[in-house]
Amino acid sequence: MSRIRIKAGPNIYQIIKDGGFNFDSVTTYFGAAVGPRWLLASGFDLTLLESCFLGRKNPVQLVGSSAGAFRFAAWLQPEAVQSYKKLIDAYINVTYAREDTPPVLLEKITGIINEYLEDDALPFALSNKKYRMVVITARGRGLVALENPMLQKMGLATCFLLNYLKRENIYKFAERVVFYNASKPPSFCLKPHFRGSYVQLNEINFKYAVLASGAIPLVIAGVRDIFGAPRGVYRDGGLIDYHLTHQFAEKENDIVLFFHHQEQIIPGWLDKNITKRLPEPHTLKNVLMVFPTQSFIENLPCGKVPDRTDLVNFVDDQETRIRNWRKAVELSAPLGEDFLELVESGKIRDVVEKL
Repeated sequence: MSRIRIKAGPNIYQIIKDGGFNFDSVTTYFGAAVGPRWLLASGFDLTLLESCFLGRKNPVQLVGSSAGAFRFAAWLQPEAVQSYKKLIDAYINVTYAREDTPPVLLEKITGIINEYLEDDALPFALSNKKYRMVVITARGRGLVALENPMLQKMGLATCFLLNYLKRENIYKFAERVVFYNASKPPSFCLKPHFRGSYVQLNEINFKYAVLASGAIPLVIAGVRDIFGAPRGVYRDGGLIDYHLTHQFAEKENDIVLFFHHQEQIIPGWLDKNITKRLPEPHTLKNVLMVFPTQSFIENLPCGKVPDRTDLVNFVDDQETRIRNWRKAVELSAPLGEDFLELVESGKIRDVVEKL
């Protein structure tokens, strides 16, 4: 029984069908803002880290917002595999209470960050030769920048309504700010249609950028005045860039690898219930997306992917939630090996579907 499916954009689909896929063509690995759903990516990530297939010839961009940024920050560490496993443990084991406020939750998420990212290792991370980190955040505007729950909720409600009419209206309420670790900004930030600003990562702002990228509006307090960036309150990058919204490839044959928890790709956080809101076709041309099959998901605890509803449903039974999430990680462990086997055997040509 197959555990994964593979879909490719038109540029990459033909390359794979012709038998030309190799890991050296992967120039970007993308991680979406998916909350606890990222736990399904853990086996895929660890397989790639341990096999060292990415970044052998040229550095690979690790682009992520929220959970994607959390994952990839571990990739840059001196002991990347150990750091990643510490992230898994810290993320799963932290406990939550009904009375937790946004500032309290920010402290708890900060604890997760500090558990797997050591300050002494940041110089190494920033000079990593194989991987280049790109963190996507959203700087709040107007009421969305306020911490008062009622006012912030009013701002988000207005944002939701205007976003429903036109996605570009999101920029009235939040500005995309991209933090990058390279000598020059990522190429997608320099394209004419890019909306936002970009800031270089350094030892001072690295953790704060990663933290801010996961600061869910109304749930977790924002991160204020990140060093080197425009002043303001920074929130979850998924508010604007929930899943895949940019063309990250520079060249026609560059591959943008994307492990996702589902088949559907949703542009922004507020687009989840807008079925007609799809990614722009040009953003998918170079994407190679791997995601679990429905039969795999049905065998997970509770028959579903771990998500934020678990934090509510099991708030009085943390042990069950922790056990379920650990089981999901355990069951997801072979997904990376499944992908490698398809690549190395050439069977990827037979199973790849058009995206």
